[in-house]
Amino acid sequence: MTCLSGVITMVILVDQKKATAIKINCWEFKKCGRQPGGHKEKELGTCPVTVHGDFDGAHEGKNGGRACWAIAGSLCGGKIQGTYAQKLLNCWRCEFMNLVKKEEEPTEFGFSATRLGIEKVLEKTKWKEFR
Repeated sequence: MTCLSGVITMVILVDQKKATAIKINCWEFKKCGRQPGGHKEKELGTCPVTVHGDFDGAHEGKNGGRACWAIAGSLCGGKIQGTYAQKLLNCWRCEFMNLVKKEEEPTEFGFSATRLGIEKVLEKTKWKEFR
């Protein structure tokens, strides 16, 4: 019975890794090239989302890559989007944000559209990993 339990646990971990691997960041989805080393970084600059370490792991993304709507000054659509309040209406119409919302709502910690909500999800995730 212990062997079977170990096998089942292994399968679950493999499945979780597959699920994580298919979750992409905004710069990969939008193909903007503004991430460090990207094809448009020298021309247009680095998007702050790609280096926003405070949100690393949010919705299983890299840096702010799956929480871009909560980061001021993102460079979406070829222009600086401004503060959270200024850009949120555009973000709600964004195909990428809606993809993340659809993927994350059914998960244990769900989807968050606010900075505070994202910080709480990250805290819960870290607490769960710690236990």
